[in-house]
Amino acid sequence: MTRTVAGFGLLMIVMTVIAVVVGHLTWPLVEAWRMAPRVAFETLPALPPDAYDAPAMWIARPDLPRDPARYLPPGVGHGTAGRAYVFFLHPTTFMGRNHWNAPLDHADSRMRADLAVRSMASVFNDQAGIWAPRYRQAALGTLLVDRAESPAALAIAEGDARAAFGVFVRQIPPGAPIVLVGDGQGALIGLHLLRDMVHGTALAPRVVAAYLAGWPVSPTHDLPRTGMAACARPGQTGCIMAWMTFADPADPRAILNMASHYPALDGRHPDDRPLCTNPLTGGQSADAPDSANLGSLATGNELRLPALVWPSKGARCDPARGILLVTGPPRLGDIILPGNDHTFYDFALFWRTLRADVAARETTWWREHHAS
Repeated sequence: MTRTVAGFGLLMIVMTVIAVVVGHLTWPLVEAWRMAPRVAFETLPALPPDAYDAPAMWIARPDLPRDPARYLPPGVGHGTAGRAYVFFLHPTTFMGRNHWNAPLDHADSRMRADLAVRSMASVFNDQAGIWAPRYRQAALGTLLVDRAESPAALAIAEGDARAAFGVFVRQIPPGAPIVLVGDGQGALIGLHLLRDMVHGTALAPRVVAAYLAGWPVSPTHDLPRTGMAACARPGQTGCIMAWMTFADPADPRAILNMASHYPALDGRHPDDRPLCTNPLTGGQSADAPDSANLGSLATGNELRLPALVWPSKGARCDPARGILLVTGPPRLGDIILPGNDHTFYDFALFWRTLRADVAARETTWWREHHAS
């Protein structure tokens, strides 16, 4: 009897271990199935040519009376006024399964997009102006599943972004410096804008830097098609900062699997590690101590007031996986994805240091282009 009980106990332990291992290996597939659109794909027409002339099509724009990108936490003032104009594409904020692309009037996704602009784009509000469009983003489930319709849904989102970027370029002063910023889906579309609308054009020398976070950027298959190098030092201009933030212990399989559904800028599927430029070092070194972080931004909710969190945590690039790791990050909000994915806080975690980073690059750009 004792032997039978012991054998049964051992069997249960083995089955539990197997269940844990299987769950660990398959959770990205389960999540993709859970979030996949439950309706047929709908081809959407392009927006009217003058759509982005309307203020309502923008989350942030210099002439808007209420603009979340202008947010500053209590006790923090503006630094030296920069002269660059920032084009910002927010990450995926539409989680619904009843559309492949977010309706522009979807309340929840609009609210999350506004939060993303306040959390991320506010990094750049010492510059001359921030433009952040609303666009018919591909739904999260669209990106997670590898279906024939997924690239078509992304193309709709990209079409909106191209139209908005065109209006942005026409509206800002001729010759003014530009900073291109995107996170998640916004970073992926930002890469396409750099390849198709900036590289090899009169806009290219106007780019101070691009900050593309929350999406894998391939050093081999993406960077050459943008005409830009990875940032290797503070103050460098015409370069790309790219990172994906995770807390220890990290499991980036979901975001890497998602990215594998989309070819790189050269049409191939990358076989290299994603680029990781540490936002706390300007790309100069892979590791940064806690002291390098000048403050994180907690945007607040119904339970917490917004605040600058300092002291905060350092970060290090993991060369084996191409991700940015933070040990014990402060809790800035509740949008933490499976695998300890903190990419919604790619900018907020390093908020004050990134403000200094873009200021240094803009100052260098101005000196390079307006030398007496």
